[in-house]
Amino acid sequence: MRKTTSKQNIVGLKELREDMDTYITRVDRGESFTVVRRSKPVFKLAPVDDESGWETVVDFTKIDPRGVPAEKVLAVLRRMNRKHG
Repeated sequence: MRKTTSKQNIVGLKELREDMDTYITRVDRGESFTVVRRSKPVFKLAPVDDESGWETVVDFTKIDPRGVPAEKVLAVLRRMNRKHG
């Protein structure tokens, strides 16, 4: 269920789930969407207004370009927590 009005893009939750990469790309380009489920708005998908508050703590692509398994990250964080806690 995709419908575009003059100022607002509306997308159904099912369509968003099925085509998430497309919507991420569109949001990266500045578009916003109201996501509906059963014809009722449930949330808004929009670009981040101000990224100045964000800080990169770890760039996992520098560790492994294919990504790092969450289990490995959690194990390291648990070890760090035991040492400092």
